[in-house]
Amino acid sequence: MKFRVKFTLCMIGLMSVLFGIGGSLLLNVSFDRAVDREREELYSVYQMVSGTLRVIGEINGSLTCEDISDTIFKTTGQDEGLWEMIRFREDGERLIYEDGDTSLTVSGQMPEKGTCDIRRQTQGERELLFLSGALLTDAGKVRLDMARDVTELYEERQGWHRIYQGVFILMVILCALMSYSTALLLTGNLEKLSGTVRKIADGDLSSRADTGSGDEFGQLGMDFNRMADHLEETIRGLNDEVERQERFIGDFSHELKTPMTSIIGYGDLIRSGMLDGSEAAEAGDYIVSEGKRLEILSMKLLDMIMAKNRPPVFVRTSPAELVRRLAEKTASAYGERGIALDVRTEQGELLLEPDLVYCLLRNLVENAANAMPDTGGDIRITERVRDGKCFIFVRDNGRGIPEDSLAHLTEAFYRVDRSRSRRAGGAGLGLSLCREIAEAHGGCIRFKSRLGKGTVVMAVLKGERNEQPG
Repeated sequence: MKFRVKFTLCMIGLMSVLFGIGGSLLLNVSFDRAVDREREELYSVYQMVSGTLRVIGEINGSLTCEDISDTIFKTTGQDEGLWEMIRFREDGERLIYEDGDTSLTVSGQMPEKGTCDIRRQTQGERELLFLSGALLTDAGKVRLDMARDVTELYEERQGWHRIYQGVFILMVILCALMSYSTALLLTGNLEKLSGTVRKIADGDLSSRADTGSGDEFGQLGMDFNRMADHLEETIRGLNDEVERQERFIGDFSHELKTPMTSIIGYGDLIRSGMLDGSEAAEAGDYIVSEGKRLEILSMKLLDMIMAKNRPPVFVRTSPAELVRRLAEKTASAYGERGIALDVRTEQGELLLEPDLVYCLLRNLVENAANAMPDTGGDIRITERVRDGKCFIFVRDNGRGIPEDSLAHLTEAFYRVDRSRSRRAGGAGLGLSLCREIAEAHGGCIRFKSRLGKGTVVMAVLKGERNEQPG
């Protein structure tokens, strides 16, 4: 059962109880008061009659049956609406006087002198109030019976009940319509939200809830949209991660397959004895070079795994010292290739992981050197410490990188020029490793390049600065 139906039934039930109890109570109280007024009027007539007879008895010295008949006859002539029936009987039930509807019968015993009894009786289709009292005459106690017709009151009550029933039915219908409309209005936003949820469940992650109501449902829609935004971002990130992992596995398999195929092929030729001495030596050299490339590949992967999964141990480190150490170790080797290193540093200490930072420097410089033409070139390493951050710039005047390749440089196994990278012994993992190291230090790595002009790589590493005089 839907909420709107439940809400409508609850409101109908609540209205029925309240309106039923209130209406019935109001009708019954009004009717009881009307009956009480009739009782009071009947009792007033009784007091008038008995009082008049008592005065006559005091004036005449005694009250006779003739006095009663004459007095009641005169009173009836003055106002015929005082009673429906009036009857006087002696204690022995002898009729003294009777007027009105003489067919009415009165039951009950003779009341005590000075008292009266009022009761309701139904005779035929008529509702009557009967009053019985006792008077003292010369002939003894006389019973006075009076009747007043209140049938009109009961008919009026029945008419009000019929009106009340019609109003009650009308109120139920109106309550049902208003309750259902209100529930429909309240649940409309929930149905829209439910539809949005189903769309998202079916894969439409861009679907969002309506937030235009400005009430609690609008706030719920905004909260839901924030959750959906976060969910969409998370799922998109997971999908991107899955794609990167699939691409990584495919590239890694390709990187293994190519050298392994060559190694196996040359190994079979050497084992079969089909090569002479010089050819066997050449095949052996190729096997060694491909083996070294696989070794480099495995070491790069190991460094990446360690940079990503091993919590770095930060110590007070001078980035300038790391830059100078790298330059001292590689200057002669790069000099043989016609590559000149220019180092510019700034004194200062930060909380860094020195081994990882050195690895980052080495890979950035290696990539810059590999981008140089065969005639050589210049590489400038600039290190600055500003506001608790270390900025490392590696500039070269090599071949440059196409604009559409810049966004993919930190992807594993990505190469701008695959053939040249393989000849240089690259595995396509250096810049990906540099990104992991920079992120481990709360920083980032950025690239700027122009074809034929060279490339600038900026690595930002965050740490607590402890400046020293230069």
